[in-house]
Amino acid sequence: MRGLAEEFDESTNSIRKELNNLSEAGYLNKVTIQNRISYNANTQHPLFETLQKLVFHYLGLPTIIEMIVERMGIVEQIYIIGDYARGIDSGTIEVIIVGPQLDKQYLNQLEGKIEKEIERKVRFIATSNYKDKGLLIYEAKLLS
Repeated sequence: MRGLAEEFDESTNSIRKELNNLSEAGYLNKVTIQNRISYNANTQHPLFETLQKLVFHYLGLPTIIEMIVERMGIVEQIYIIGDYARGIDSGTIEVIIVGPQLDKQYLNQLEGKIEKEIERKVRFIATSNYKDKGLLIYEAKLLS
């Protein structure tokens, strides 16, 4: 809560009130563990997907996806990992790109272009196989 108060230049009391309001409205789930209260997004809320898309656009994720898929080769999946996957705006977006024979040279050139476009640092990791945790933001539709 202190971090949010500093980031928004507000008191912790006003942040607590807003978190409670969002929780009462059903946007957030409130969980008490020992003496700590945690909040997380209510993925069952009817507006969750709409709000998630709004955040994706704010972060520039559609731009990242479009630029990657355009010339990278066969891209099967794209994941966001690290701070952004946990909902923390740390300034660096970590992106895992999964696919066979990805053009890593193009990926190195793309970092600078995307960083200028979305005004955030981007770190790419290209791999042919990824089974770890992350926020899946793109999955190729395979033709049967």
